[in-house]
Amino acid sequence: MIRDTSHQDAVIAPPPNHKLKRNIVIGAGAAALAAVALYLYGGWAGSSQSVNIARLRIAEVTRGTLIRDAAVNGRIVAAVSPTLYSTAPSSTVTLKVKAGDTVKRGDVLAQLESPDLQDELKKEQSTYQELVAEVGRQQILARKQRLLAQRDADTAEIDRLSALRVLQRYESVSNVDIIAKIDLQKAKDAVAAAEIRAKHANQASTLEKDNVELELKTKQAQLERQKLNLANAQRRVDELTVRAPVDGFIGTLSVANRSVVQANTPLMTLVDLSALEVELEVPETYVNDLGLGMSAEILVNGVKTTGKLSALSPEVVKNQVLARVRFDGKQPDGLRQSQRVSARLLIDEKPNVLLVARGPFVESEGGRYAYKVVDGIAVRTPIQMGATSINAVEIISGLKQGDKVVVAGTETFENAPRVSINK
Repeated sequence: MIRDTSHQDAVIAPPPNHKLKRNIVIGAGAAALAAVALYLYGGWAGSSQSVNIARLRIAEVTRGTLIRDAAVNGRIVAAVSPTLYSTAPSSTVTLKVKAGDTVKRGDVLAQLESPDLQDELKKEQSTYQELVAEVGRQQILARKQRLLAQRDADTAEIDRLSALRVLQRYESVSNVDIIAKIDLQKAKDAVAAAEIRAKHANQASTLEKDNVELELKTKQAQLERQKLNLANAQRRVDELTVRAPVDGFIGTLSVANRSVVQANTPLMTLVDLSALEVELEVPETYVNDLGLGMSAEILVNGVKTTGKLSALSPEVVKNQVLARVRFDGKQPDGLRQSQRVSARLLIDEKPNVLLVARGPFVESEGGRYAYKVVDGIAVRTPIQMGATSINAVEIISGLKQGDKVVVAGTETFENAPRVSINK
């Protein structure tokens, strides 16, 4: 028979303070559990609802440089896209190309037929030939009149010299009383009359030369004016042949072949692919901050390139303003007319500011409130926002560096003052 060990056991008396220590440990544990329960109860009691953290996006407030920008859409357009017009009134157009055809500068694109301009050109040519003959005839007449005037002047000079010689003979014999004094006086009078006639003949010859030269210049001026008229008529006829002003391709045809068009009727549009730009659709809210020369980043076919804002439309259409961006340096390869692109306009740069990632909270709260995360509770906090960019917003007041903010997922908070976040 196996005996038990009960006779070997001995009762040991506990130390005098054993019960006191045990009571202290139990009391401390109960107090800790009560504090945790009170904390959890306070958090749950102060929040009207709870949201799983997986449905939220939380960002930290940092300090850095905010590049204020605007994300816009646009399309590739030709910097040079001339529209060709009809220059003749009531003409028949014959198209030489089709839409999409590639052409070189100087190629014939269309031929206009205008009988009125052809007749006008012939009239101007006829008038020009008449004036050419008239100028030649005036030149001959001028030479003839100059010769006649010179002949009269020479005849008057001969008469003067003849009268002078007669007077000299009379004077040489007047001392010997061979001739009467009255004959001597008549000889002197003849000399004086001959000198007057010679003087007048010379003056008349000079005036006649000036007159014929003036008439010749008048005819020559008429000829030059008619030459300009002829050149203008020839130019208008030459414009009946519509030629390509640049290399490119035919974008659109505005008229049908063999149709009758009036003056200033658009015929076709020519697109020059060697010089392309980006036409952006900028929201009206950004217009006051835009300026020519502003930098832009364009994403084309997955490749990022840069450009400068070169033009800004003064007209607002459907709350948008059209802007033109010119590529820096060489334009990317493989661009097509009307190709859709996305762009980022770099408006401003603000260094050393409080930043937080941009999210739907900016639009949902109107930039006046944000949910700051404090000990697992999203607290609705009033804030003041400054400049905004595509990726970040500036915080002027209400938050400090290091704060955590719910930037996405607040649409389910329903503007509650406190929301618990479950992990």
